[in-house]
Amino acid sequence: MGYDLVIFDNDGVLVDSEPLANTILAGYLTELGHPTSYEDSIRDYMGAAVHRVHDLVFERTGQRLPAGFDETLHARTFAAFERELAPVAGAVDVLGALTAHGVPYCLASSGSHERIRVGHRAAGLDGWFEEEWIFSSQDVGKGKPAPDLFLHAARSMGVDPARCVVIEDSPLGVRAALAAGMDVYGFTAMTPAERLAGATGLFGEMKELTGLLELPV
Repeated sequence: MGYDLVIFDNDGVLVDSEPLANTILAGYLTELGHPTSYEDSIRDYMGAAVHRVHDLVFERTGQRLPAGFDETLHARTFAAFERELAPVAGAVDVLGALTAHGVPYCLASSGSHERIRVGHRAAGLDGWFEEEWIFSSQDVGKGKPAPDLFLHAARSMGVDPARCVVIEDSPLGVRAALAAGMDVYGFTAMTPAERLAGATGLFGEMKELTGLLELPV
């Protein structure tokens, strides 16, 4: 394989959380007087840390979200995860192939450490990731589209950024990977291909990824 480390985004790439999370976020913002459709939420917030929600709402309205916004959003999201979160179709097969061929991998997500772990437990992915393979935007000063998170993951895993490939499904994530000097494959299951412009390659089903990574079947 042409890479020494595969870095996965989490939401929408490993766990099928984006429909749940964005439905909840759009509903909560609307409830607070900031009308937001599911499509708006996907467009504006998919792949971003929660501070982006605060920033965009303030930029657009001049109003601050309530002090307990994050806690309420997380509680509602985690409850939905516990009820119905599943892994992205084919994700377990990809992780199994990487493990079978001894290819190092890790996770670098805009979500909090708590969100990542709650999601993995609910989706049954917690056995695939050691603690030291999980990186969150909480670990760095700037989240995606800044390259900081991916660079932190590569440094922590002891791999040159140029030898890393990122698996992403959001425009912010693609931009972050490119800024980090890494190749990036864009997953188009939920994101139109044109919004992932600049990606090294694109794929629409997770089963295609083993071929892109040149892993033996």
